Amino acid sequence: MTDDVRNIVLGVMAAGVSAALGWLARTYLWRRKLRRKQAFFGLPANSECLLVVNRDPGTDGAVHRHDVFALLELSAMVKECGAHAQILSHDTARQGFGERTEYCVGGPGSNRRMAAHLQSLLPGVRVNTDREPGPDRASFRIGTEYYPVESGVQEHVLLARLSIGREARPVFLLCGQRAITNQAAARHLVRHYEKLARTYRDSTFCLLLKVVNSEAYGPDMVELVADVTQAARTPLPAAARTRESGASADG
Repeated sequence: MTDDVRNIVLGVMAAGVSAALGWLARTYLWRRKLRRKQAFFGLPANSECLLVVNRDPGTDGAVHRHDVFALLELSAMVKECGAHAQILSHDTARQGFGERTEYCVGGPGSNRRMAAHLQSLLPGVRVNTDREPGPDRASFRIGTEYYPVESGVQEHVLLARLSIGREARPVFLLCGQRAITNQAAARHLVRHYEKLARTYRDSTFCLLLKVVNSEAYGPDMVELVADVTQAARTPLPAAARTRESGASADG
């Protein structure tokens, strides 16, 4: 074998080894990223999760189109994790939580399961569910802070990852003042999960997000207002609950 042939053979072998090592490195990094994503979303490969959706009270029971878009965002993420999703209406999801990861979409006025989750897991949150138009309709009260709705200008949504134990699967809540804010929360969760995972790892959190000028920008302009985990998980004092009950009765 001449020196030229030997050099060609060695060059081809070196290129092949480099390509194989590059492929192995990329595969390792991709799998590590996927495992982190699966851990944050509580979606091991071939696992099952629930997508619980509300019903638009302004229609004959149909799902609002922005809530459908939110489900599409979540469904694509579930598929990327190699898991399987079951979509349930809020009034048919009569089961506990912790065995399967759950994504619950919609405010408590149109989603009974969301109302139950807020009462059980976020007792410091109150949402005005009055159906009659008024300045307080769909407003949030989190602890001592009050967040009204400015329709199309400034709207809020709660994005929470909650768990009842180390071994339990998480529950994700996307509780918005309007349907478009539910979609905004789903998009924010899917796009920014890496930052959320670095910040909170596998712990619980409850974030208050603000959707800015949805009439012009849709669900894309989202700002973090505050991490309200502590306030949302702290039960309101009895006096505050009594005042709220009296205000509701007066309304």
